[in-house]
Amino acid sequence: MTSVQSSTRLPCGNRVLDLAHAHVMGILNVTPDSFSDGGRFSQLDAALRHAEAMVAEGATLIDVGGESTRPGARAVSPTEELERVAPIVERIHRELDVIISVDTSTPAVMRETARLGAGLINDVRSLRRDGALDAAAATGLPVCLMHMLGEPGTMQNDPHYDDVTREVGEFLVERLDRCAAAGIPAERIILDPGFGFAKTLAHNLSLFKHMEALHSLGRPLLVGVSRKSMIGNALGRPVGERLYGGLALAALALAKGARILRVHDVAETMDVVRMIAAVDSAE
Repeated sequence: MTSVQSSTRLPCGNRVLDLAHAHVMGILNVTPDSFSDGGRFSQLDAALRHAEAMVAEGATLIDVGGESTRPGARAVSPTEELERVAPIVERIHRELDVIISVDTSTPAVMRETARLGAGLINDVRSLRRDGALDAAAATGLPVCLMHMLGEPGTMQNDPHYDDVTREVGEFLVERLDRCAAAGIPAERIILDPGFGFAKTLAHNLSLFKHMEALHSLGRPLLVGVSRKSMIGNALGRPVGERLYGGLALAALALAKGARILRVHDVAETMDVVRMIAAVDSAE
């Protein structure tokens, strides 16, 4: 695999993520309208059981999301989002040995879930909401910054790039600079190219092909392509039939140096991670 950064140990609350090797982040949507599993895990006990199963399958991180970011998703209030995510963050922190990532752009949710035991902020808007930079800085937690133009509801309305990989890189550099100015050092940041966000199939494929260029930014990469439309559009598969395409992309992402794979199918993805690690460790 490609080497990405010199410092590999990332403190995440009361746990440490060792980025010398790859990790799987299991997706836990506690929303009624997520594109893949909306409503399945909105009840606390069901959500906790699913998180427990993903940890047993090998997930190092659980990404808890209370606001759907699919195209056309309904906006939720900070209060509603917090009511969805706070109870499960608290339960996971108390009962499971795993790093909790909170998929949020909302300052109040960042602050409260950090207090309840979250170890990572995963923001699809790269801390561009009012107050998000200050809130993230105040938590002291690492942050994953993702590339997206516009808002989820409108992001797929004819996105345009002259050079998608270069422009994604430029966006992320600007966000790194803004984070540094707000007191969030680069050492606390993970980068996500934002596959499926404000990008056509051609954009997604080109960005994936040239992903290694983003290593020049010096931060570990998180890749989230699980069950996404780029797989469906490339293969002509509905959401429920995108596993194998997703596993192919997982293997390619690892070969291109990604350190975190954000997925729905943890056990299957862990087989990919372990198989590649076995080959890498051979004589």
